[in-house]
Amino acid sequence: MDFVSIRVITGDVARLVGFYERATGVRAVRATEDFAELRTLNATLAIAGTRTVPLFAPGAARPAENHSVIIEFRVDDVDRVYRNLTGFVTDFVNEPTTMPWGNRSLLFRDPDGNLVNFFTPAAVRG
Repeated sequence: MDFVSIRVITGDVARLVGFYERATGVRAVRATEDFAELRTLNATLAIAGTRTVPLFAPGAARPAENHSVIIEFRVDDVDRVYRNLTGFVTDFVNEPTTMPWGNRSLLFRDPDGNLVNFFTPAAVRG
């Protein structure tokens, strides 16, 4: 088995894809107006519109209701990323903070309210 992606359901695919493209610097691959993927070396963030939900199971997912999952991206320099996102991200949960386990972490919300963590592992920071 190989974990390859997480899919976020949204009411506005274009807005959320644009947000993640700007925040990550990764260009999305758009299959349709209802589905896009931001592919990185190790995993994919899929973004799908509400019209895709009935293809799996009607009512199985609802947009902007996540209160338990944090979408995480490893970055080379979280402080530099924070400076780059200031003025773009409107809901920072915290500024770059060194966690007890050593990672430097930046937590914010995307336009749908999903928590996003950009972090630099302690080993990378030296």
